[in-house]
Amino acid sequence: MQSIKEIPVKLTQLFDTVHHMKKIEKGTFLFQEGSSANELYIVQSGIIQISKIIPDGRELTLRMCSKGDFIGELDLFSPAPRYLLSARVAESGDVAVIMKDVLEEKLAKNHDLSLEFMKWMSQQYRKTQTRFRDLVLHGKKGALYSTLIRITNSYGINTNQGILIELPLTNQELANFCGTSREVVNRLLSDLRKSGIISIDKGSITIHDLDYLKNEIDCEDCSPEICKID
Repeated sequence: MQSIKEIPVKLTQLFDTVHHMKKIEKGTFLFQEGSSANELYIVQSGIIQISKIIPDGRELTLRMCSKGDFIGELDLFSPAPRYLLSARVAESGDVAVIMKDVLEEKLAKNHDLSLEFMKWMSQQYRKTQTRFRDLVLHGKKGALYSTLIRITNSYGINTNQGILIELPLTNQELANFCGTSREVVNRLLSDLRKSGIISIDKGSITIHDLDYLKNEIDCEDCSPEICKID
């Protein structure tokens, strides 16, 4: 098995329980909200978008998962579990499949391992909590700025022109992260381009003034491990 990107070394023994490998194709769902949750997954390659359909029918993207990420953990130790979120494949790849009951048994028997797993889960919760904070406190503009900062921390590379975001995202996909419409994101991105804060070339965004985005949302300078979208 390939190395685990985010999960601490102390937790890697959880993945001795991998049952089999599964290929995933772009545009399909690994699982959908409301379906029976009997499996958990470790991404080996590709990109998977984790999202929630909100009451008005819009899609709110919570995470973009890539190599080493663990998916489906919210449904552990739940009676008659059903997935709380949907997992759409954004780039084809492979996932390692873990049976939920096997992992639950391993955690129940190993208290030290369970404690480490709880610590890891707490960090994932903090990531989601800070995203919702930005959305609630700063509205649509703050949600977009926060998303750009998080994408930069997850997929940004430094160049002579600024920080290039290597993750290709459409404006609709950005809108899904913000819980808003594509039209709103189009307008906000246009304003940022006119001000020289960002530039966009063939769909790739370069951030020229990251401090501006941070100041606009009163950024608390959380560690990059928390301020991410993966």
